[in-house]
Amino acid sequence: MKLDILVIAAHPDDGELGAGGTIINEVNRGKKVGILDLTRGELGTRGTIETRAEEAEAASKILGLSTRDNVGLPDGFLENIREYQMQIIPFIRKYKPEIVLANAIHDRHPDHGKGAKLIVDACFLSGLRAIETKSESDETQAAWRPKSVYHFVQDRYIEPNFVVDVTESWEKKMEAVRAYKTQFDSPADSKEPQTAISTPDFIYFLEARAREYGRSIGVKFGEGFTTETPVGVKSVFDLM
Repeated sequence: MKLDILVIAAHPDDGELGAGGTIINEVNRGKKVGILDLTRGELGTRGTIETRAEEAEAASKILGLSTRDNVGLPDGFLENIREYQMQIIPFIRKYKPEIVLANAIHDRHPDHGKGAKLIVDACFLSGLRAIETKSESDETQAAWRPKSVYHFVQDRYIEPNFVVDVTESWEKKMEAVRAYKTQFDSPADSKEPQTAISTPDFIYFLEARAREYGRSIGVKFGEGFTTETPVGVKSVFDLM
């Protein structure tokens, strides 16, 4: 299956939080979008590996994903090393995405910034024919390099290079976020320990950030992205 967009993210729920609206936008336009989670989120204070997997499956259906995979790298200990790069490259070559959406270049959680660099380098290395990988059926994979890698913004404020209007997809995005019932918007009487993202204040923060980015381009809600290379357009009228 060839994908138009592959979202590669450190943890289940990163893709929904940072790019959920953008994913829904593109699925509604007929694009094929998938998510590749690098870890299972096993160090999370709340929930379990099993509940996170169930929640990710539920969120995937809401987003309309074509596929979702998990590399199974160690949560909390991502590093930009050959061993991890070589586990990501087969997925890139399998799905041949035109665009990869990746973690924030720096953030509160160390896995996000480290994951961002790991993803960028894996995408580059995936395009080198001298690096050999095998498919699930033990066939040699062809080299493939995505045309672009864009980084969504997460907890820490980053001035975006461009903002996507997600006004029409906002409510559905938040439905996907809330599919992670063990993680977000926890009632005050929950027996689970409270975390930085489990209180209603975090949901308010998500909306405030989206409104801020949206206001910057004259719409209600926006998702911000950064890029290491210039974004090219054929006409200035392609820009809002």
